[in-house]
Amino acid sequence: METKKEVKILLWIFVVFGFAFFMPIENHRFIDAIMAALDLSKWYAREHVVLCLLPAFFIAGVISIFVSQGSVLKYFGANAKKWLAYSIASVSGTILAVCSCTILPLFSSIYKRGVGLGPAIAFLYSGPAINILAIILTARILGFEMGLARTIGAVIFSVLIGLSMSLIYRKEERIKKDQQMNIVSPPEKRPLWKTSFHFFTLILILVFANWGAPSSGDSSSAWYFIWANKWFITGFFGLLLAVSLVFVLKIKWVWVLLAVFITVISAFLSNVFITNPKISPLVPMLVAITALALITLFDKRDPDNKEWTLSAWDFTKQIMPMLAIGVITAGFLLGSTHDNTSIPGIIPGEWISALVGGNSLYSNFFASVVGAFMYFATLTEIPILQGLIASGMGKGPALALLLAGPSLSLPNMLVIRGVLGNQKTVVYVILVVLMATVSGLIYGSLF
Repeated sequence: METKKEVKILLWIFVVFGFAFFMPIENHRFIDAIMAALDLSKWYAREHVVLCLLPAFFIAGVISIFVSQGSVLKYFGANAKKWLAYSIASVSGTILAVCSCTILPLFSSIYKRGVGLGPAIAFLYSGPAINILAIILTARILGFEMGLARTIGAVIFSVLIGLSMSLIYRKEERIKKDQQMNIVSPPEKRPLWKTSFHFFTLILILVFANWGAPSSGDSSSAWYFIWANKWFITGFFGLLLAVSLVFVLKIKWVWVLLAVFITVISAFLSNVFITNPKISPLVPMLVAITALALITLFDKRDPDNKEWTLSAWDFTKQIMPMLAIGVITAGFLLGSTHDNTSIPGIIPGEWISALVGGNSLYSNFFASVVGAFMYFATLTEIPILQGLIASGMGKGPALALLLAGPSLSLPNMLVIRGVLGNQKTVVYVILVVLMATVSGLIYGSLF
């Protein structure tokens, strides 16, 4: 055992030495690729982490801690009406921050507890495909049309795939329905409207903090008005969040008032001393998030408040490392393109264009198959696609990869096989790939 460990260390030494020895630093493309990786990482850190990801982690924590699993399941469980079950299952991904592997334990548990195959499959697909982090970032980085197409496509996909699976295996489902046990939901700790108020306040903070400037530049439009006043609007919903912390989560009002005061002071100071308009809003947002974390972590009245921040931290630990790897890898391989900046990556753009350029049946099918077997940690598909599109990937294949990739992966398939069996797993994968291909063809022909 000790010998194997020493051999492994020796091999790593050879690998690192070989990389350093043969590193082509005299090659301009290699240097450009490194600069592209660094440039894309810097842009992501400034534009998306503080204003977008950190608030979204807290939103995911709300679902994880304050909404019981039983309360979610009762809406698309065995005893629910079919239209209600599929509706809830198909949009459940908007409030989850999970990848194709993280969704598996929950899918397995609800399926084994008696949830029908159709709604369970709809939940399995929609969970990673349209989580709220992905929706915001896709629309923000890849364009509103792509974000909207991804959302609509994923919702429709989840229903169609679920219905197809239920229809194909209708005999088994009929037997299962007769044998299903009732799922009794435990009572909620607080009224649903209070949890909803807290949840949607966070959602609105996220939305308006990331409200982008209108592409047309029309100063008379409603979009421009919201963008010009977005920090006042965000601040208003921040005050509503403070109210929610006191009256919904029952945190001491003195702590909340102190957090609000510190946040306001930081906003004033950053506006005075930081001249970069893209950097100055990050300071009060970071201060507010830090204050929120501290007052919930040290709250003694309700242990769920502490668990909320710990849950957000768990999501951060799970997602951020893989996202960082994805951003750096995407920048190095595919280049960095944003804000009138274009730095080429190590892979020539003509290679990408040859495989997934245009809107042919082959390019859409190829993108769907590759996406289905690749593993995408939550959100890593976005920087990768950004680089691919800049390198010549067609919009149709890009959507096809978005619809097939996040919900499937080789590890995901292996686990599903253990729950559903070989045949159902193969049918599910084929349905996802075919529907992604068709959607890519349609989207590519329209845009």
